[in-house]
Amino acid sequence: MFTLAEVASLSDIQPTYRILKPWWDVFMDYLAVVMLMVAIFAGTMQLTKDQVVCLPVLQSTVNSKVQPDTSGKADFTTVETTTGQEEASTRTVSFRSAPTVPPDILLSRATSSQYPPTESGQELKKEQKDSSGRKTNLDFQQYVFINQMCYHLALPWYSKYFPYLVLIHTIILIVSSNFWFKYPKTCSKIEHFVSILGKCFESPWTTKALSETACEDSEENKQRLTGAQSLPKYVSTSSDEGSPSASTPMITKSGFKFSADKPMIEIPSVTILDKKDGEQAKALFEKVRKFRAHVEDSDLIYKLYVGQTVIKTVKFIFILCYTANFVNTISFEHICNPKVEHLIGYTQFECTHNMAYMLKKLLISYISLICVYGFICLYTLFWLFRIPLKEYSFEKVREESSFSDIPDVKNDFAFLLHMVDQYDQLYSKRFGVFLSEVSENKLRGISLNHEWTYEKLRQHVSRNAQDKQELHLFMLSGVPDAVFDLTDLDVLKLELIPEAKITAKISQMTNLQELHLYHCPAKVEQTAFSFLRDHLRCLHVKFTDVAEIPAWVYLLKTLRELYLIGNLNSENNKMIGLESLRELRHLKILHVKSNLTKIPPNITDVAPHLTKLVIHNDGTKLVVLNSLKKMTNVAELELQNCELERIPHAIFSLSNLQELDLKSNSIRTIEEIISFQHLKRLTCLKLWHNKIVSIPSSITHIKNLESLYLSNNKLETLPAAVFNLQKLRCLDVSYNSIAVIPVEIGMLQNLQHFHITGNKVDVLPKQLFKCVKLRTLSLGQNCITSIPDKVSQLLQLTYLELKGNCLDRLPATLGQCQLLRKSGLIVEDHLFDTLPSEVKEVLNQDTSIPFANGI
Repeated sequence: MFTLAEVASLSDIQPTYRILKPWWDVFMDYLAVVMLMVAIFAGTMQLTKDQVVCLPVLQSTVNSKVQPDTSGKADFTTVETTTGQEEASTRTVSFRSAPTVPPDILLSRATSSQYPPTESGQELKKEQKDSSGRKTNLDFQQYVFINQMCYHLALPWYSKYFPYLVLIHTIILIVSSNFWFKYPKTCSKIEHFVSILGKCFESPWTTKALSETACEDSEENKQRLTGAQSLPKYVSTSSDEGSPSASTPMITKSGFKFSADKPMIEIPSVTILDKKDGEQAKALFEKVRKFRAHVEDSDLIYKLYVGQTVIKTVKFIFILCYTANFVNTISFEHICNPKVEHLIGYTQFECTHNMAYMLKKLLISYISLICVYGFICLYTLFWLFRIPLKEYSFEKVREESSFSDIPDVKNDFAFLLHMVDQYDQLYSKRFGVFLSEVSENKLRGISLNHEWTYEKLRQHVSRNAQDKQELHLFMLSGVPDAVFDLTDLDVLKLELIPEAKITAKISQMTNLQELHLYHCPAKVEQTAFSFLRDHLRCLHVKFTDVAEIPAWVYLLKTLRELYLIGNLNSENNKMIGLESLRELRHLKILHVKSNLTKIPPNITDVAPHLTKLVIHNDGTKLVVLNSLKKMTNVAELELQNCELERIPHAIFSLSNLQELDLKSNSIRTIEEIISFQHLKRLTCLKLWHNKIVSIPSSITHIKNLESLYLSNNKLETLPAAVFNLQKLRCLDVSYNSIAVIPVEIGMLQNLQHFHITGNKVDVLPKQLFKCVKLRTLSLGQNCITSIPDKVSQLLQLTYLELKGNCLDRLPATLGQCQLLRKSGLIVEDHLFDTLPSEVKEVLNQDTSIPFANGI
């Protein structure tokens, strides 16, 4: 038989799972233990006590004859007559016993005889008239035999197997109660949930968050507000309505400040969350997020729990129905007809079941327990179907705290929380803290401010090319509060900070005029927006989707430069929101790096104010350009990588255009360049990185042209018309197929920068050195074999590139180029060594004479 400890182990579950066992499951577990005790007690009683005791039913007069033996032994002869035959047959059974056996015991073992009693028998009976009972003439072994036989024949089956049935039923009920803790697909989720729930419950951040964001209108809060004057300095006594202020929490030099709905009186060790606790809390947020995504997809745990509850209910009904019918079958007396008359001599026995009374009481107790168990099962089913357990609302938690963004959950996640509520609702309340993005952002802010102090941020401040103080923050969880204490900062770059929040403290940064938001949809407080609206001059926004552009960007009325970098294809043009640019009345520069197929018509709202428009496409063909005609004040226009095949005619209407850049297009011919003669102010023309084969002579009509960039094309010659541009200061024809530099180049007396790197030039004309104003001369990667001595005439030369030619020496006259130094002489080392030592010394000298490339 099983021991109680062995059977009880079937119901063992991990102690941590107790939070998922409501009161009815706990009560049913105790009922199951009591039923186990009933089964084990009944089974033990059946094994340790006699089962039944049977006596034969005498149907005729008993006649026994006893003859004493001279040797002290007695012979008992029984003669029985069979009833199935007319003639009598005698059967003699001899029993020999020791003379020490009393005569009354011997007489009790004698078998009955159908012969009339003899005189000697009568005399013996008289001598033993004091003895009571009837003689059956059965041996002890025969009694044992008949008891065993009648136990199986006469006793009802339920009386025999009642303990075992109770044990089996109880084990089934126990297994049904805990199957959802054992089934692999649910056990893994439950184990993970219980683990996370316990950590969330014990996390210091949970206590901190709930205590800081308790309900504003609670009685406790009102009582604390009356004593607010006695609060320590590091505790804020402000009370906000609705959601918490976007400016909190924040760290200042004087201490740790909170803006909470309910002021607190805490010691500093509780107020400040240490770094380790903060890291653990951040890990919990990530675990909760992943667990929710995993569990909300299915309702297997809910279905399994409902299924096992239904099984227990059906089991209860089944046990109750068949058990009630067998209550009355357990009785003390039973009649047994074993049909072994040829062995015993009797046809009927009367038996007593000495355990009947006890079993009946135990059965009644068992039925009572099963009824209670069944009613609890019915209540469980009622609870399961009374409310939608696959939906869970944190409405009460949201009302009691400032975390109004705690989402409602569904499916197995919701069901597990409902089960936890039956244990203690405080678990769900504390768990909800880790479902709130507001709570997570607050934690990130605290951890961020601990890590990024003022001193650390100051170390990351650098000076950019414009000699401005710049701070670049990359992939942080938010914007540290200490950033706004850098009052002398000129440029602030925020990149990949999804939860960036600009607080009112930015008003301290009076020097801030340039802001970069790279994949950073920053939120701005009202006070901070007012400051940015009045002080910000340049804004860079890099985005993946148009929705990432903050709405407040279009309200910066004093903004002068706007850079938009992201996806603005034709499908999204309707969503761009560029129609809001009409509010940017002071906008002068608009830079759009995207994949436009046409210039959005809405951009014309700010076109009259623009002085510079830059469109960098990613290779998408820009088709519709008619909107350019309305940009009458545009002085600089860049249309790069737009797959243009010709110069757009709309450009010829821009009378104020000074610089045109058509880099990286597919322009093959520039015959339309004659129309540029109407653009009187055009001074810079960039047609580089195209497929231009020739330069038309009509280029001479652009009389005011000062810079011409034709590098990375397919030019083979330079027409003389180019050298009629007397105002030309910069000419770049690098990386073409030009073999000859025309002698007419000497006409460009104002030429300061000449680039012809990467061509096929082999001879330098002497007229080149008449351009005495040359500062930059790039002749690298050609076929030049010698450098004329007249290079000494270029007194203003600061940069000379000769690397990649066929030179065998350098002219010693290079030393007469007063501004040329070794750093500006790009040449092979062995060629530099061919120079005289005095020339090397001159070139190696440092100079303090300032100069500029002017490119």
